[in-house]
Amino acid sequence: MNTYAFIDASNLFYGGEKSLGWKIDYQKLLDYLQRKYGVSKVFYFGGVEIHGFKYSYQDNETVPLEDLEGHLQNLIKNRSNYLNEVELLLVGRHLQRVRFYRNLDRFGYKLLLKPVKLYEQEDGTTKRKANCDVDMAFYLMKEQNNFGKAVVLSGDGDFLPVLKHLKQAGKEIIILGRGERTAKEIRQFASSNFRDFEYLKNLIKME
Repeated sequence: MNTYAFIDASNLFYGGEKSLGWKIDYQKLLDYLQRKYGVSKVFYFGGVEIHGFKYSYQDNETVPLEDLEGHLQNLIKNRSNYLNEVELLLVGRHLQRVRFYRNLDRFGYKLLLKPVKLYEQEDGTTKRKANCDVDMAFYLMKEQNNFGKAVVLSGDGDFLPVLKHLKQAGKEIIILGRGERTAKEIRQFASSNFRDFEYLKNLIKME
């Protein structure tokens, strides 16, 4: 039976390199998952900034990266009509993120990306969020008849009901999470099938 991996990027990699302390080589991560666990498919759930790109939730399951890349390139090309210096910097940064995602796609990751939404906080600040928990839980259930083992790269306690259901259905569940960011209930659920992502540093760190 197949082994699938499910990556909750916002939980595992929140804060990026600053939070983790080192940069991930995603080709090495994919190779590790394939070599260690025999993973045949990797689902990656994350968010992407779209800057006014016309995205339809009804027609798409993920943001079309090639179209978004063209949209951001056009914004930069016509920057004098649309962007100030700060906005130009942000669009350029997010364009690089899109190209990073396109590399993941070429590596073989199955990308499920949602537009980042802006939320006004009570203190007047703006919070950016692309909550993919429901999407990942949906795909864990949708794909359950196609795998016998799931490697879940997340420590989010919200996944516990789905993971318990899958285990009761006879699926083997391995949790690969960051120790300090993994919910206590998830570690208790996984028990000996919990692996601390931090220990992979020497195997998947970008040189």
